[in-house]
Amino acid sequence: MTESTPADWELARTLAYEAGQAAARGVETIPLADADGRTLAEPLRTLTDLPAFPTSSIDGWAVRGAGPWRPAGRVLAGGTPPPLAADGDCVEIATGAMVPEHATALIRIEDSVTGADGRVSGEPRAIPDWRLPGEEARLGEELFPAGTTVDPAIIGVAATCGYETLPVRLRPRAALLVFGDELLTAGPPGAGRVRDSLGPQVPGWLRRYGAGVESVTGPVKDTLTAHLVAIRSALGTADLVCTTGGTMHGPVDHLHPALAELGASYIVNTVAVRPGFPMLLARVPGPDGRDRFLAGLPGNPQSAVIALVTLVAPLLAGLHGRALPALPAVTAGAAVPGRGGFTHLALAALDPAGRTATPVGHVGSAMLRGLANSHGFVVVRPGTQAVAGDTVPFLPLPLLPGERP
Repeated sequence: MTESTPADWELARTLAYEAGQAAARGVETIPLADADGRTLAEPLRTLTDLPAFPTSSIDGWAVRGAGPWRPAGRVLAGGTPPPLAADGDCVEIATGAMVPEHATALIRIEDSVTGADGRVSGEPRAIPDWRLPGEEARLGEELFPAGTTVDPAIIGVAATCGYETLPVRLRPRAALLVFGDELLTAGPPGAGRVRDSLGPQVPGWLRRYGAGVESVTGPVKDTLTAHLVAIRSALGTADLVCTTGGTMHGPVDHLHPALAELGASYIVNTVAVRPGFPMLLARVPGPDGRDRFLAGLPGNPQSAVIALVTLVAPLLAGLHGRALPALPAVTAGAAVPGRGGFTHLALAALDPAGRTATPVGHVGSAMLRGLANSHGFVVVRPGTQAVAGDTVPFLPLPLLPGERP
């Protein structure tokens, strides 16, 4: 297993996604309250018409025939009223209440007058003040397809339909291994050692992409034996093992030899993208015979995040049974240089309208300040560059589960 020709960035994303799709796991049924951020395994369909019955949208009177009308009772939300018996009858009705059978109009309380004889007079408005059955959706109508990410609004729709549970895809389980003897896990950097920033941050990115993080281990010693022990342990619980560092072929880079020892096969071995070049995605046989995935992220922090958005995000979308999100188009707020034959992912911040992306500063591979001030990456394809005003693809950083752009 040796370093291969770098894969085109878009091809690498597609290969990662297809690998996830092919390995998508099973389905579980969970309570609505637990469904935020999960993925529908089946289409969400209505169980009744919505509304299921004619519903008053006002406080006022439900009347039959021409007025004035004789009051014959009251209808509150939650009850099933008797039909209006004859022309000239009416009942007081509350917002949300079921409209009685044979009602011909609703009259708002503020548009009505009650005479000395107790009869009600008034004029209905031009637009009817009730909601008809099926106005929102018909029985059996598909509201959301399988593969939809569940958010609080979808949970509300499901509850309105009458669901207590939802069938969702199993959540992929992830583990993180941090490689590097030079890393500190506490205190400021110094004396040739740097503080690990990937162990604390990568789990958050994984959760935003829908993975459950089973474990974070490290720093793992820079020996082949330690790498093998750590990877084998992680494979026991995780569908995806992410590693940080060791993706090159230096004297203390043991990831490639470890993958060879474990009988792994590359899906992607290096990607033609800057920053983030030395990244990989491999299939690794698990202890139960089922293949797991290992994503090798570079040790430089910004490069590691670019590997996450390039390989891990599409893989997890496939494992969830979700579509691979298309890249939205934005306007470049400033020039973005190309990187020769490589795709350039340039950190950028969006304007308040979300339409213009302007590159930020502090974007070296080892830097995180630019990342913390960005919403995602302007994508500059190989052999091109962007100038201010160009329409360019934009790769957004992930939102929290259920958040809308």
